Amino acid sequence: MEHVRVGVIGAGRMGQRHCRIYSNLRRVHLAGVYDTDAGLAERIAAQYDAPFYSQLDDLLDNADAVSLTASTPAHHDVALRCLERGVHVLVEKPITETLEQAEALTEAAEASGLVVQVGHIERFNPAYIELKNVLEEMHVLAINLRRLSPYEGSNVDVDVVLDLMIHDTNLVLDLLGRNPASVEAYGFAVFGNALDHTVAHLTFDSGPLLTMTASRVTEQKIRSIEVTAMQAYLECDLLNKSISVHRRTVGEYLAHNKYRQESIVERIQVPIFEPLFVELQHFIECIVENKTPMVSARDGLRALRLVDTIRNSVYERLAA
Repeated sequence: MEHVRVGVIGAGRMGQRHCRIYSNLRRVHLAGVYDTDAGLAERIAAQYDAPFYSQLDDLLDNADAVSLTASTPAHHDVALRCLERGVHVLVEKPITETLEQAEALTEAAEASGLVVQVGHIERFNPAYIELKNVLEEMHVLAINLRRLSPYEGSNVDVDVVLDLMIHDTNLVLDLLGRNPASVEAYGFAVFGNALDHTVAHLTFDSGPLLTMTASRVTEQKIRSIEVTAMQAYLECDLLNKSISVHRRTVGEYLAHNKYRQESIVERIQVPIFEPLFVELQHFIECIVENKTPMVSARDGLRALRLVDTIRNSVYERLAA
């Protein structure tokens, strides 16, 4: 396939980012934009000299693949419609609104023979990729993931677990390669009935201990992974794309009963590239080269299943 005709379904903020990248991506032709708001679709499509469509089927007639960036409640039905038409799909996270929908879509995706990728963008974050490489030779004891945001600007259509923590459920399952042995979670709502702050404690057979915090009631935006290993303590800043490795040191006593301990801090070189660009490039490569995507529909299902377990744990405690 010399060029992949890619359409964008949903012309909101994320859809506009997809349009920008596809319009500059090698081996891609931006085939058009569809949104239930035809006026919005027309305005965004015009920015990239692409057609807009007021009917979804018309876009699917002219596309080999689509990015599904519409609101989460539409993911299940629209993605199935794309698969029925033989169109490859990149669906933004979460894969669907409910676990039952995710299971059905995953079965359909695997039976279709088409590329179905879930947009867990942090998997393509260069800081996370480098962190995985560094941890390969380490014995990890504990991991602490924090994803904090102010309420203003947050997606309040869903709770903080489905909005923010789902990023980290996918990272945790990828990093450790197995499901947790136990999950205990706590949370509360601040601005309405939906959870705004949640803390989850996960244990795994043979370790490590793991804590995830997701909040949209903080004034500081933080995306971090802190790792305690036998060999070092690591700080990974997913926002600023940096990793610091604090190595174990041996202190010494000096004259006059003075004690000194010098810390050894390594700064890992993290490549600078846009995660969304790499994610969409990977989607196109999977189509052209007939490869399995790094974040498959089943990966999206597993991340949503862990989200469901965390939410149930919170609500059980709130109801007690």
